[in-house]
Amino acid sequence: MSSLRILPLIALALLAGCDLLGTEAAEKTAALKEADGKAIGSACRHAGRAIEDCYALNAKAQRAAVFAGWREMDEYMRENKLDAVAPQIQRPGSKPVESEVAKTDAAAPIPAEPKADKRKSHTS
Repeated sequence: MSSLRILPLIALALLAGCDLLGTEAAEKTAALKEADGKAIGSACRHAGRAIEDCYALNAKAQRAAVFAGWREMDEYMRENKLDAVAPQIQRPGSKPVESEVAKTDAAAPIPAEPKADKRKSHTS
């Protein structure tokens, strides 16, 4: 009879330490969010984005972790004399980047059209 009372207590003790139940510790979740934020910040710096742009593009990420990752990547890139890598894929809904040819054409002066003669000839 006493072994029947002990069995549920043993099962409860074993399940309390089990991670398979889907209940993660708050510390583990916080560590994952911080690592994710650092990865986002590092990727933003490597892509040449300003920290403010990184915050705007990743509003759900922890700002302190994003900044820490951005700063670490900045130091790494400066030490190793690495250049930023421009993103190849545009974000959905963003304006496409103008080509150099389009920019030079846009900068060219537009010839003025001749003004129409506003004087009317009066015949009497």
